Amino acid sequence: MSTEFKRGLKLGIPIFLGYVPVGTAFGILANQYGFSLLAALICSATALAGAGQFIALAVMVGGGSAIMALIASGVVNLRYVLFSATLSPYLSNVRLRPLSWLAYTLTDESFAINTADLRAGTATSRSMAGVGVISWIGWIFGTALGWAFGSWIGDPTRFGIDFAMAAMFSALFVALAENPHQVLCGIIAGALVCAMWVASAMGIAIDANWFIIIASLFAATIALFLFKDDKTDLEMSAHDDALPMIETSDHG
Repeated sequence: MSTEFKRGLKLGIPIFLGYVPVGTAFGILANQYGFSLLAALICSATALAGAGQFIALAVMVGGGSAIMALIASGVVNLRYVLFSATLSPYLSNVRLRPLSWLAYTLTDESFAINTADLRAGTATSRSMAGVGVISWIGWIFGTALGWAFGSWIGDPTRFGIDFAMAAMFSALFVALAENPHQVLCGIIAGALVCAMWVASAMGIAIDANWFIIIASLFAATIALFLFKDDKTDLEMSAHDDALPMIETSDHG
């Protein structure tokens, strides 16, 4: 095990600690909805998509088809295309096999950790792989833990378990919003969800499973115009040659 990989594992410990309770929430709900332990673990091991998994689970339990669940989950996770595009200039020399793992384990949290490490000039594909591994383990462990204790808990919603993902994203928003444009996009998305909830309560039929999808698309469209002429700190650093490209020679 390389020094860089071990350093990545250490960098990812906060993600592990955050993923265990959220993964537990998913495991509890999967148990309550009649999914087997194997099915829940396969879902978490092959998807590693918090909001996407919760939405897909809700769609299937609500009678939606597997295709509908995939579409809903895919739309919510479209943000990873932008994350990948941001990181890709620094990974263009990394071979396909390690690059595939980095792409698979790319999440909101690993993106934040790895971009901060890139700004510091210490990121390697092995350190990024370490971040991905510890994150993946945390998510699967949490899922198993939640499923194992799910049948003892009864209705998980009485503990606010169904709010776990919303709480995590709210915490991420507070921690990562760096400028007024980002704050505005978050406020717009939140306000739109509240407006749809009010409209639904007033009798306007809007499936709650689509709240986050509609809000995500609308906020992303607003962001497209707000950030059209902006550059992130990472992009500006790269332009000034402050960040070296991650070379294939650094990674076996």
